[in-house]
Amino acid sequence: MEFILEHIGQLPVVAKKFLKENFQKKIFAFHGELGAGKTTFIKAVCEQLGVKDVMSSPSFSIVNEYRDKKNIPVYHIDLYRIKSIDEAMNAGVEEYLYSGNYCFIEWPEKAEEILPSETVHVYMTSDGGVRKLTVGSKE
Repeated sequence: MEFILEHIGQLPVVAKKFLKENFQKKIFAFHGELGAGKTTFIKAVCEQLGVKDVMSSPSFSIVNEYRDKKNIPVYHIDLYRIKSIDEAMNAGVEEYLYSGNYCFIEWPEKAEEILPSETVHVYMTSDGGVRKLTVGSKE
């Protein structure tokens, strides 16, 4: 499954379609270089879930918790600064991953060993301002 974002105005439509296509999934691992648009897309998906909180990248806190329109937690996890799997475990990342709630993970390759088997892998690229999202199993 592939999604193309040619301009920022498409974010809400693509985020809504992304959720619809993955309606039974809860854990999403976002792969891509710095600047690929991972955080921006995750924010758009969270908005489609009804998150009203001000959203920011959890680079320093590792995990940001938001609430959806039903007041259920939604987790945005950024593992960029994680140095080891032990550091991720000590931060409680596993508890979030197995909570049954939505989890959107940036830099998942830093903790692949603890990702549940049902994790949906999303590969993002950017070329001249056009973003491409490829959704599937781990490459």
